[in-house]
Amino acid sequence: MKVIITGATGMVGEGVLLECLENPAVERVLSVSRRPSGHTHPKLTECLVPDFRELTAVEPQLTGYDACFYCAGVSSVGMKEPEYAAIIHDTAVHFAQTLARLNPGMVLVHVSGAHTDSTEQGRVMWARVKGKAENALARLPFKAVYNFRPALMKPATGQKNIKRSYRVALIFYPLFTLFFSGIPLRSVGLAMINCVRFGAPKAVLEAEDIKRQALQSG
Repeated sequence: MKVIITGATGMVGEGVLLECLENPAVERVLSVSRRPSGHTHPKLTECLVPDFRELTAVEPQLTGYDACFYCAGVSSVGMKEPEYAAIIHDTAVHFAQTLARLNPGMVLVHVSGAHTDSTEQGRVMWARVKGKAENALARLPFKAVYNFRPALMKPATGQKNIKRSYRVALIFYPLFTLFFSGIPLRSVGLAMINCVRFGAPKAVLEAEDIKRQALQSG
């Protein structure tokens, strides 16, 4: 399969990228990002885009792909709802609309988050916005759309894009997994690949669903 990945300069996207580069089911990877990923590989091509809402000039590079693993995003800490929604909802939907037009047989896998609010009516701002993004993406004319809601994730060996605070928290990863459903990022990437290869039983995958999807073999 030929795959587009966004967010490869962040922790989640980088982990997914590394799995795709090593997985024999993936023939080619296009990283779409605002800056280089810092990785080189015979499978990997990079497309640098300053604004995901301005894609006209790079549309020819986005054509001919089987899947998009949308891992781009930001933390809501310190952000007001309009600016957070502009990134999490507006940018994601515009990017996905372009891909759906260029690749109508594409599968979209979108990284959301645990406790996302599908009703779009709850009190927690980030959960509402992510829920609105999930719902909008699910309505687009792709072959299939899967929203991933991972919780605690463990970076893969060789990852570079990990915030210092997260590196410190990883010391306690074994303890955290007693209370939260932890999952290695490489398994998240494998689950995405399996969604494209075999499909999935549901459109919204929580942490335990993602673990099971990573074990899917047909």
